[in-house]
Amino acid sequence: MSEPKHVEIFTDGACSGNPGPGGWGTIMRWNGHEKELSGGAQETTNNRMELMAVIKGLAALSRRCQVALYTDSQYVQKGVDEYLVGWKAKGWPDRIKNQDLWKELDVLLQKHDVTLHWIRGHDGHPENERADALARAAVPRR
Repeated sequence: MSEPKHVEIFTDGACSGNPGPGGWGTIMRWNGHEKELSGGAQETTNNRMELMAVIKGLAALSRRCQVALYTDSQYVQKGVDEYLVGWKAKGWPDRIKNQDLWKELDVLLQKHDVTLHWIRGHDGHPENERADALARAAVPRR
């Protein structure tokens, strides 16, 4: 069996109004290669777009990888690092916002070895700025 591939994923979400039209952006980097992904939704929230950026990045991986995941979203970071285990242990209480996306993300996290890194947004981090630009460009126009 081969060694897991090492991948860096940088994510960001954007929303014009909250709720409102929103977009997400993801940059994936491995072994000297880069891939950019983005998409949007007509009626959404910033938190949903932040989650979608992470989900789409992890879902694009075709085999188990060691992933360094970078997000400027404390919502995503705290959800993954602090809340997810408790939500699952309690049987996914109905009060959890964006439960559909959290469940999808949980499945993807089990498929990879993910280390999550929180970075300050809009602070000059090159990949975060690019992911933000991808997200903003993917916001549907009304």
